[in-house]
Amino acid sequence: MADKAVSEEASIDGQAPKLTSIPASDDTVWADASPLLDAACRALKDGELIHGDNFNLFAAMSALEIMDPKMDSGIVCRYYSIDEAIENGVAPIPISLDSTIDVQCTIDIMDHLLACEAAWHKGHSLAQTVFSCIYLLRLDRTASHALLHSYCRVIRATCKAVLSVVSDARTHEEEDLFTMSYGLPLNGNGDDKCLSMLNAVEETISRQLRACKATSAKRRVSEDLEPLQSNPNLEEGFCKALLCRLRFRKYFFHVLTCMKRPQGRGLELARKHIASCISELEFILKSADFLRSCSGESCEDDIDDRTTASGREPIGFDATLNSRLSAPTPPRAIKILSWKKAVEYFVKLLRDLDVICSYSLDPHFENLLRFVVQFQKSQPDLVARSHLQLLLVQDGKLYGRDPMFVVITKAAALPEATKNHDIQKNEYIVQLGQLVMNLLKILCTNTAWQRRKLGKILQDWRVIYVQLELAFRNEFGGVSSSSNDENICMKIFQHILIWVEEQTYWIACRFLMLGFELELYSASEYCMVYWYLYAVLIKLAEKTHLKMAFSYDTAKRKGKKKKDSPKDLARESRIPPAVLFLQCYICLAEGLTMMLAVLRNEIMILQSPSPFNTEQEKFVQHFELLQRACIPDHVSYPSFKESTTHARFSTLVMYNYFKDAQRIAKEVKSNFSNDPDRLAELRKLEQVAEHNNVALNLICRLGTLDPSLKVSFEFSHHPFFATAVVRRS
Repeated sequence: MADKAVSEEASIDGQAPKLTSIPASDDTVWADASPLLDAACRALKDGELIHGDNFNLFAAMSALEIMDPKMDSGIVCRYYSIDEAIENGVAPIPISLDSTIDVQCTIDIMDHLLACEAAWHKGHSLAQTVFSCIYLLRLDRTASHALLHSYCRVIRATCKAVLSVVSDARTHEEEDLFTMSYGLPLNGNGDDKCLSMLNAVEETISRQLRACKATSAKRRVSEDLEPLQSNPNLEEGFCKALLCRLRFRKYFFHVLTCMKRPQGRGLELARKHIASCISELEFILKSADFLRSCSGESCEDDIDDRTTASGREPIGFDATLNSRLSAPTPPRAIKILSWKKAVEYFVKLLRDLDVICSYSLDPHFENLLRFVVQFQKSQPDLVARSHLQLLLVQDGKLYGRDPMFVVITKAAALPEATKNHDIQKNEYIVQLGQLVMNLLKILCTNTAWQRRKLGKILQDWRVIYVQLELAFRNEFGGVSSSSNDENICMKIFQHILIWVEEQTYWIACRFLMLGFELELYSASEYCMVYWYLYAVLIKLAEKTHLKMAFSYDTAKRKGKKKKDSPKDLARESRIPPAVLFLQCYICLAEGLTMMLAVLRNEIMILQSPSPFNTEQEKFVQHFELLQRACIPDHVSYPSFKESTTHARFSTLVMYNYFKDAQRIAKEVKSNFSNDPDRLAELRKLEQVAEHNNVALNLICRLGTLDPSLKVSFEFSHHPFFATAVVRRS
């Protein structure tokens, strides 16, 4: 009671109670608290908690969960310092007095480092992955072991290069530990010469390989060359296994160096090194059978989970050594990728980098957006996405060469002569350039982060449109000037305003579609999502058509034709292929909206009344960011209800949206014969339209008559547009 009174008095005074601790000494008697804890567990009910007076939320969040290896940073430490680990023989130099075992163990270290590097690329900390290698932490100790020393040096230089790319691009996820180096020895004297050291070792092993392959006559010439290890029957296999690993390291470092050259100057050379890297990885995989046969261990059952090709445990690693360096909070318990998965990861990474290197650096913004979106479909990892971003945005310019105003004028279909106009100094035009750069950076992030950021920048694009529109009105609203320069300014503003609107709706469309990829929508919410997507696509098609009409009008006036020919009039009245492509999307979105609304209204399926959220609350949750930016105008939950509440089978049969989508997809294909990505997309849209048309006819014929009819939606033909599947239960 006295303690309680003290506590209450302290809280009244507004001061936190002082924390008291019990000092421990040699005379302290420790008692087992387990019976007390057991009794408390039996007495406590759900939701109850025993705590002291000084307990608060901060203490709860900062507390360690004792005895849980994932949370307790001290429980799994074997050694408390690198020196202690070395004294206990964890990382011996030489690795073994037996030269054959020494080579085997060196290859195991190389393989485990590859697995650690892949785990680091996947988002784990550098301290717990690559720098769990004691040889890397004390690199000077390996100087007498030329093979291991050169390999560790190039690993360290590679890690530094990758870290630099990701840090400069800032594409790492908000909770990712990738860029934290924790004071690890990443910088070392002589790392700039790592490749020359590696080349020297590679040349020596190449000579040893040639020597063991030579005939007896030639072998006399090579008698002065010391073999790699003592068993002549294994010499060739070990030489080949080492050479492919050393060469992979060399070529991969060259890839990173070439790709960082400004303005994409090293991309062509990087592609050659990428091809060499993939070739060496194939040789590395082939060496596994030989290394397993030499290991003398039976590990066939779990070989796929091992971090080395031989299946043996590597020497010289301890992931717990850096636990105190990892972070202010306890380190996460991680599992290093298996050796096979690490090789697969690097093959995919190299193929993603090859796609980047093969890009033509197209100055047209629309083509660039399509390339980035297409590239993201392969789900590239952090390192590849960082390289892409650094290629796209360098020194505030596209590819480090094209000023953002030039990119904007080209995207807005303005004449080439306008790219040097003084209007580029306008503060709102400068801000627009910053928004374009920011958009490119966002599109290079992972899908979840990308969607979140796209939703937030929508308001910025809407605001810049309003500011540009006000500036345009203030400049030209009340003046009927005939000055040539003012007419050019007016034209630039008009084109840019239309383009900004078009781009805003493109971002909104991308935001909504990424929700399908991230599986953020439930089947009962598809109706409102497709309805909103339809509204956005209508505006996007409208702005795209308007921009193209302005572009055609400008080109027509530039030609100074006195009289329009019938061909020109026909061309002017024809809908552009890009707009028809969007029209195909529109028909599918509207068709799915109406089909889902009818199923809900007539057959009462795809309804999921939630005790937590009403339909209107779900509408707000999904589209709040769009609504804040007024994208599109006059779109709200009441307008959604008004559009879908009265949908019936009779109205659905009268106008078949899926047939229209199918027809447009077939007609527009010929316009994209040189664009394989768009052709593939049109085929997917055609399949969705065809299957949904069949399903719609079946539902309309049997809907209310057959109570056993079950309709579900799958994304088997397209990632964003669902296909209806009709079954009987």
